[in-house]
Order: sequence, then C-alpha cells, then structure tokens
Amino acid sequence: METAGNLPAELTGFIGRDAELAELAGLLTRSRLTTVTGTGGVGKTRLAVRAARQVQDRFPDGVWLVELTDLGDPALLAHGVAEALEVADHTMRGPRVALTEHLAGRELLLVLDGFDRLSEQCAELVAELLRRAPGLRVLAAGRRPLGITGERLLPLEPLAAATDAVRLFAERAAEVLPGFAVTESNAAAVAELCGRLDGLPLALELAAVRLRALSVEQVLDRLADRFRLLTGGDPSAPERHRTLRTTIGWSHELCTPAQRLLWARLSVFAGRFDLEAVEYVCAGSGLPEDRIAETVAELVAQSVLAREEGTDGQVRYRMLETVREYGAGWLAALGDQLRMRRRHRDWYLGLATWCELDWFGPRQAEVAARVAADLSNLRLALEFSIDGAVGEPPEDPAVGQYLAGTLWFCWVGCGRLAEGRHWLERALDLAPGPSQARAKVMWVYGYVTLLQGDSTVALGVLQDCRTEAVATENAVAEAYAVHRLGCLALVSDDMQRAETFIGDALARYRQIGELNSNVLMGQVELAMAVAFQGDLEHAVRLAEEVREICRDHGERWTLAYALYVLGYAAWLADDFGPARRLAEEALLIDHTFNDLVGTVLALELLALVTESEGAPHEAAVLQGAAGRLWESVGLRLFGSRHFNAPHTVCEERVRAELGDTRYAAALTEGARLPLDAAVHRALHRPPAMGAPRKGRGAAVDLRLPPRVRSQPGLTP
Repeated sequence: METAGNLPAELTGFIGRDAELAELAGLLTRSRLTTVTGTGGVGKTRLAVRAARQVQDRFPDGVWLVELTDLGDPALLAHGVAEALEVADHTMRGPRVALTEHLAGRELLLVLDGFDRLSEQCAELVAELLRRAPGLRVLAAGRRPLGITGERLLPLEPLAAATDAVRLFAERAAEVLPGFAVTESNAAAVAELCGRLDGLPLALELAAVRLRALSVEQVLDRLADRFRLLTGGDPSAPERHRTLRTTIGWSHELCTPAQRLLWARLSVFAGRFDLEAVEYVCAGSGLPEDRIAETVAELVAQSVLAREEGTDGQVRYRMLETVREYGAGWLAALGDQLRMRRRHRDWYLGLATWCELDWFGPRQAEVAARVAADLSNLRLALEFSIDGAVGEPPEDPAVGQYLAGTLWFCWVGCGRLAEGRHWLERALDLAPGPSQARAKVMWVYGYVTLLQGDSTVALGVLQDCRTEAVATENAVAEAYAVHRLGCLALVSDDMQRAETFIGDALARYRQIGELNSNVLMGQVELAMAVAFQGDLEHAVRLAEEVREICRDHGERWTLAYALYVLGYAAWLADDFGPARRLAEEALLIDHTFNDLVGTVLALELLALVTESEGAPHEAAVLQGAAGRLWESVGLRLFGSRHFNAPHTVCEERVRAELGDTRYAAALTEGARLPLDAAVHRALHRPPAMGAPRKGRGAAVDLRLPPRVRSQPGLTP
C-alpha cells in the first residue's frame, strides 16, 4: 500500500547525521512538536525530510511537507498549509477551519519548513492545530524555535569537517565533475576547504559546483572572497539557496536593527566568547550595555549565534565563520572595524593581565581552562596588536609585546611552547628600543627557547635582556634574565654556575618583593642544581619549602615540579612507595595543565620507579611513551647528561633484563600510546611481576664529571 504524503524524492545522497536522525526519531515518538533549529545552509530541511521519511510508516495518514519560505503575507499562511495538504474547500468557513476539521480525525506528520518570516503566525496556527487534532505531530525546521509549550528542540550543528564534510564535498564534486575523487594529492586541500567552510553543507555544495572550472586548490585560494565566489548552483533551487550571501542574508534581513548591529560587532570575535566580553566590546552607540544580554539571546534564538554550556557550567557563544564574515562585511560598511578591533584587543589584554595575576593562586586551574577557551580571541588580539589593521601598522608596538609576554603562563605552563615562540619572535621584531614590555618578551622568549632545547638562541636573547635591563635600571627584568640564564646553565650540565645564577636571582626577587610561580620555580631549579651536585639533603629542604608555599597559596603548576624533585629523592633513597605517589601526583597535575615538559619528566621518573618495583617491561613501555612525547617538546631531556642519567640507568637495567629485542618491542608499544593513554597507563600500571629491588636508587651517583659545555659569556 502506497503511503500518503508529499515528501519529495531525494535527488542527491544523504551524508552522515546518524546521531541526529536517531535523536529525531526518539523526539517524534515522545513529543508532538519538534523543531530543528540552526543557521542558514546547515542542512535543517534535508535532515527533517530524511527523518520524516524514516518514520512515515508510523503515520497512517501520511507525512506532509509544507514549504513556507516563499510566503510573505501572513494572511496566506493557512492557505499555504491547506494547499500542501491537498485540502480542497470551497466553503466560506475559511482555510483555518477547514484545516482543523480535516486534521481532527487523522494521524499524520506535518513537516513545516522555512517558517521564519511568519514565525509568530505559524506558532499560533500550529498551537491551534495541535489542540484540535490529537493525532497530529509537527516537525518544524527553522532558524529559531516556534516558542510553543511542549516544543522539543534539536539544534543542528555543521558536519564534522574531517569526516562527513569531506564525504559530502566529494560526492557533490563527483556529480559536477565525473571521476572526481579524494586522492593523496588533493586530500589535504579538500580537508582544508571543508574546514574553511565550517562543514556547512550549503557552502560545501556551492563550492563543489566551482569544480566545473577550478581545481580544489584554486577554490581554496579564492576563499578570501567566498561570497563572491560561491554563486550560482542549481538554478531550480529555491532563491535562498542561490548563493551563500543570499542564505546568510535571509537570516540578516529578518533581524531587528539592534540585532543586525550586534551581529556586525560580534564579527570581531573568533571562536567562542562569553557574555561579559560581548558586553564590554559591543556596547556603545545604538546598543546600550543593558540591552546586550537580551539581544544576544535573540540572536541565539535566530541561530545566528550558537549557545554552548561547558562542563564547568560556563555558557559561551560562537558564530560560524561564514556568518561572522557576513557580519564583518556590514561592520566594514559602517566604517567601525578599527574601533571594534581596538575594543576587542583591550578586553583580551585585560583578560591576560588578570589571568597572569591569578595564575599564582587557587584559581590556577580555572585560569588554564579560561585561556584554553579564549585562545582564539587571544590570538586575534595578538594579531591585531602585532600586525595592526589591514593596511595599517600596529598603533603601539609595546601593546603587542606586553600581551605576548604577559601570556608566558599560557606558553610555558599550559603546553604551548611552539605557539608562544611564534608570537614572542614576532613581538621582538616590532621595536628594537629598550622598554619594560620588550624586556619581558625577551626573558620569556629565552625561557621558551631553552625549554625547547635551543640553547644558542636562549643564551643570546637572555644576555641581551640582562644588558638592556642593567642599562635601563630595570631590576625586575634583570632578575628574570639572571634566573633564566641559571636555567640555561642547569640544562647545559653546568651545575655550579646554575646554582650561582639561580641563587643570585632568588636574592634579587626577595629584594624587589617578587613572589609568584616563576620565583618558586627558581627554587625548584636550585634544588635540582644542588641535587645533581650530590647535596640531596639541601635539595629536599628547598623542594619541601616550595611544596608548603604552593599549598598555602593554592599553586599547583610549580608544585608538580617540587613533587618531581621529592619523588626523585625518594627513589634515590629506595623509598619506592613515596617515590611513586609523588611522581604520580606530579604527572596528574602536569597533564591537567597540558604541561608537556613536566609530563614527560614525570613519565621518565615513573619508568625508573617501575623498573625498581620489578616490572621491567612496563618501565620500557613508559620510556617509549616518554620518548615519543619528547619529540613534541624539544631536545630529549634537554640534551643534558644530568637529566638523562636516570633515563640511562633505567634503560641499561631494563635492557639487561629483557634483552634488546623485547626492550625494543616494549619501546614501540609505548611510543604508539596516545598521550592520554600513556598517562592513564602510568597511573594505573598492572601489578609488578617481580619483587622491588632495593639499592637501585642508592647505587646511582648523581655527580657526573664536568664537561666543557658552558656557554660563553655566562657570568654571574
């Protein structure tokens, strides 16, 4: 028996959306009104029609699609619905009455598409029909909810760029260019194209049409003006699908003046942002601050903005890049781009300053999470501060230098050394003259490069920083430069000089009243220097003092390094239980902050402890995992014989027990572990196969003979 209804045949394949289809099927069972919401071009109609087709057997009287896009007159709404349902009525009772009577005794699914122009009238009609027709269910698709009691929502996101978006693009491309396929030669370009288009189905389909005349790479190159490029497509498609500009403009013209103005101003943001940032950046002429929250909510309702609630309970918003660029075009037309970019920069400059201050305290984890969430906008602020506006130089180079230096905790403490180096190098190139902002960039840059194992670059910039600090009587910068020169000596195996430099820096910090995570890290580094010279008792005292101060202040990042030193000392004393607990706590903290340097050091220590506990295979696995991680950090164990000595001891012992073949296999096993899996394995290792080996730590002499590796010019 043929099913009643008017669902159109699908002319092209349907890609992905399995989870959304399953969720819709459940919602249509539980709710009488379900609305799929999302921005223009995201695929709401296709999803709704596909879902309706999959459940049509549930509805004896069929599934009926009502396309309301072209209806501009509210008075024609009921007529349009009746026409789609093939309700023929020539009486004077009116189409609404005819509809209710027609539906009253039927069980059917009504699919309403494109109701946005008539959302208020459509809501009233749907509410009435649902009241009068108990067998009716409605599936609506639009930019915003209908707002009826009992309505269930399914917000639709773009396709995943790396998977379904690529599949969709490839299939549509093959339709216009027979024989097209994703190959090794074009896979990277296709993936980048899909990412640049946000996985937005309409944008991907329009881009595929361009392959009639352009290669994928050429389309990608021309995306700078995507709205100009993505024109045309199927001339039989609805008008709103003719171009991407028309699609997004469909949403824009339905906005109020305040909504349009906020949309334009929001285009200065990148990625996710919170309401507090929007209130500061976007408030002003035509948009008072006390209206911002309300207008944001309206843009969310219209799917211009997407609302996301994180695991921490914080609500943030985001705008698809395609939608953002449309707003940017309007902002440019208003001539307000430069002012808004300044306000955006100023907000994130303040945020960075606050985060740096709060890094030393109990909110450290919150700061790390906040920086991760706001990283896209911090990058945008850095870009504006360092590069300036389009065609214009930066207004004040010191601002870019200040921001790059202030974010030291993001680069060093949160595992972003490579990105930090990128921004710091660019900031240093801004202005050669001495300044406080430049001095900070210099010592932070030296810190980052030495952690990456680039000792030559680190030495040069730290020496220059120290020289400029002395010349300008900048006591703070001089203390940090001396400190980091001490760190350089530490990883260069010059322990005596490291002790001298770092001890001098700590004295300078006390003199100027400086106390923060960097200062405490200096004391941990001093503990390492004296430990490597054989004074383990002194090292333990220094590390224990840092542990107490960190716990008093709620500081966690530096605490992890103090725990590393204490765990190492416990291993040397053959106290394997405490050594493991200390190393595991250090690893857990480092991994939480995404501090790769601390993480890999803790993994190396746990490998050593694990071998001493009688589990050589597991120790080798952890060494393999650490080895792979070092590839992401920089020079393995800083190229230092002292830092490498425990690794070497562990390797020699494990290799002797397993043999070369089994040792190599265990290393390979560890190297294949993703970071999260490696950390989990280190923290949840299987029971040891053998008995602990006492005397393993005590047999190690940390005092290595000196070698000529001191850097020229390193003098206290």
